[in-house]
Amino acid sequence: MYQVISATPSPYARKVRIALLEKGIPFELMTEVPWHGSTATPAYNPLEKLPVLVLPDGSGVYESRFILEWLEVMHPTPPLLPADPRLALAARQVEVIADGICDAVVLLFFERMRGPAQASEPWMARQRRKVEGGLRTLAQRAEAAGTGWLVGDSFGLAEIAAGAALGYLKLRFSELDWAAQYPALAALSAKLEARPAFQATVPVPQSITEAVV
Repeated sequence: MYQVISATPSPYARKVRIALLEKGIPFELMTEVPWHGSTATPAYNPLEKLPVLVLPDGSGVYESRFILEWLEVMHPTPPLLPADPRLALAARQVEVIADGICDAVVLLFFERMRGPAQASEPWMARQRRKVEGGLRTLAQRAEAAGTGWLVGDSFGLAEIAAGAALGYLKLRFSELDWAAQYPALAALSAKLEARPAFQATVPVPQSITEAVV
């Protein structure tokens, strides 16, 4: 059986967990705080980042986008990418946008942890622009698709990535009322969060008790 090393708030780990659940692949969840010295992550990922998919032979597959690509190759049924190459590329592009939103929110989160005296407002403003630009692009895609999905007319990778990003915004950037600004994204998020795989992976905060340098 596979193991997934995950952190409870991580949208990247949530993507992997959702994909495994949607594909019906059994796995054991190993929850860690990646910043703590006790983390097992370095044993499986030289970059010491989550998530990691640990294989039965003890080797690790890491970086969420690559894990999802690996799963699609090794467990192609049910597929999470459209058969049409153009739509598959569009789904991959949505994943890049969604991950970029999450990257910016992570940077915002840790910059805020520095406190008002040290946090850089220009730096935070730059990250907020990335979030807003990413959301605007996702909303435009949702509106243009007109199917209730982001790519094509069915659920897949694009929706997993976007749903994880929107869920992360609710957790870490709740002051941004993106749902009111982008009704198409709000409707998509509500539909996704009703799926069992999303309900089983709702992100929650973790306490970081060791200093982050």
